[in-house]
Amino acid sequence: MIVIHSSGFATLNLLHTPPVDTQVVYQACSEQMSLEINSDGKQMTDLISAAGLRKLEDEYHHLWRVERPKVVQGVSDAAEEGDRSENAEYIYGKKRLREIDRRLKYLGSRLKVLRVARPPANPGTVSFGCWVTYEDEDGLARCYQLVGPDEIEVNEGRISIDSPVGQALMYKKLDDEIVISRPNGELTVYITDISAIRP
Repeated sequence: MIVIHSSGFATLNLLHTPPVDTQVVYQACSEQMSLEINSDGKQMTDLISAAGLRKLEDEYHHLWRVERPKVVQGVSDAAEEGDRSENAEYIYGKKRLREIDRRLKYLGSRLKVLRVARPPANPGTVSFGCWVTYEDEDGLARCYQLVGPDEIEVNEGRISIDSPVGQALMYKKLDDEIVISRPNGELTVYITDISAIRP
């Protein structure tokens, strides 16, 4: 559990919120899910895997406990050298400090609302955390895991459930035909596998 302070920064309580059943979350109360607005004005789902949450927590605490103090000390040392307007180390340090603080504020706001979720052991329909394999009309197969916006790694096969592909796949079953809307036209695909682990 993350405790968010009035400053916008967070501290970690090692007693995490228990994982939630994603099928229940999506089927029973999907319209009531807590959503956050990203910089593009789009809603961001607040679900994340346990591993994803730990990664964000580790990044937060590294920035807060290691990176930020080091940069603050560097800025302080550079300021003692004299004219700050021509001091490259001072200018860079202040810029880096602003970047760190922006990231800490963002991570703090996300950690405040994120909820750990896990896919069902034997998913019958597509839900958060599932690995989904589909084929298009030409027989080209693709496999993706549906994750939250904080865990997107396309090169690793992880796409957001908020993306057009993710939205098209959600709640679908094996052998379902799906039409995915893309900038260059619609794509019809067929689900060939749904799994809790990578095939």
